[in-house]
Amino acid sequence: MPENALPSRRDAPDGRYDVAVIGAGVVGCAIARRFTLDGARVVVLEKAAEVLDGASKANSAILHTGFDAPVGTLEAAAIRAGHAEYLEIRERLGLPLIACGALVVAWTEAEAARLPALVATAHANEVADVVPLSAAEARALEPELGPGVAGAFRVPGEALIDPWSAPHAYLAQALLNGADLRLDAEVRGGRHDGDWRLDTTQGPVRAGLVVNAAGLFGDHVEERLLGASRFAIRPRKGQFLVYDKTAAALASHILLPVPTEITKGIVVCRTAWGNLLVGPTAEEQEDRTTAALDGATLAGLRARAEAILPALKDHEITAIYAGLRPATEEKGYRVRAVPERSYIAVGGIRSTGLSAALGLAQHVRRLWDRPAAPIAAPLWPTLPNLAETATRDWQRPGNGGIVCHCERVTRREIEAALAGPLPARTFAGLKRRTRVTMGRCQGFYCGAALAGLTAGRLAVPMLAEPGDAPDREADDA
Repeated sequence: MPENALPSRRDAPDGRYDVAVIGAGVVGCAIARRFTLDGARVVVLEKAAEVLDGASKANSAILHTGFDAPVGTLEAAAIRAGHAEYLEIRERLGLPLIACGALVVAWTEAEAARLPALVATAHANEVADVVPLSAAEARALEPELGPGVAGAFRVPGEALIDPWSAPHAYLAQALLNGADLRLDAEVRGGRHDGDWRLDTTQGPVRAGLVVNAAGLFGDHVEERLLGASRFAIRPRKGQFLVYDKTAAALASHILLPVPTEITKGIVVCRTAWGNLLVGPTAEEQEDRTTAALDGATLAGLRARAEAILPALKDHEITAIYAGLRPATEEKGYRVRAVPERSYIAVGGIRSTGLSAALGLAQHVRRLWDRPAAPIAAPLWPTLPNLAETATRDWQRPGNGGIVCHCERVTRREIEAALAGPLPARTFAGLKRRTRVTMGRCQGFYCGAALAGLTAGRLAVPMLAEPGDAPDREADDA
């Protein structure tokens, strides 16, 4: 039995779930999928009106190998397992992969002196194909790099993916195979009497096991359920720049700095949408809901971007945004089981949640010591492609015409996103499913058409959604 494994229980009458997953972010969606495919009856409880509405709306869209994770940690193991499972299932779910690799670039002699230790860490993390490079070799791979490169190494397995289709696919597969989703269902408390009896804003929920994947509010949820929390969320803000699509040609790799103890640093990379992304910053704050933009910080970020790729001075910025990460008072993941309370906390999943989610789901499932009865022939949804690396709906006949011309989003895509087993319930959710209003005009030209198409079909009317002026959702590394 794994350490801190939870005992199995016999099935109870209808109306009881085997597992209640609190939080419909990327980690919660992956956990719901894993338990569902293993035969459990699962409910996902999300306090927002839409999924991916917390920290997960702000992920980096990078599929990491875990080359720089602390050796021997759950984070390293989860990233390694999550990376492998994503590669295994992505084609069946219709998920993209841009296998571009990454360059870790040292810009000072002090940073260059740390490269051998980072390569050794990568090898210890079973990322054996890391290749050290001289400054000249790095420039040969990336000719637009600015002056001052002191050394580098290449990580071939690092890749770019769609930031939101993966968690949407995980949850959609869970729902298609019998899981339930309750939105606007904040967990206000609960008691454990052999089963959990949760008090939510959508009514009571009974479950054998509770998995707390509540992200930025995970410590609050733990305190409500257990009386005290073993971890404390300390939100970390990351601000970003998005350059116009013409800038994407300046970098073929993900350009990573030498990381520090606090942050992975400023990343420059293409996006699946064909833009160039720069960020994030790493700023501690108390507020868990608002990620305010700061002009001076963004100016410094732009200066750093132009030092890395000087040619960016000739390219326009089309969006600026910020997101929050659920950091805690400790650097590592805060995952633990409380067997006597049938409870598992999955907290402190800061900057690598998208890559680690599937691996974390495997780990959490192992902590629930119940024999699996996997679904014999699970259903596999296929998500629509939103990446620029494959055919999109605007290139196919009968799509109803293009509504959002900047991002080439069709009427058929919008209609599909408003229907199905996991329909968009807010305008932000519609953006994450289709890319509408994420282009140069930020919704100036298509906003009225979108308001008409979504009228009466969203839980929050498009023009009434607070803080949702047409603007690209935040990605947070």
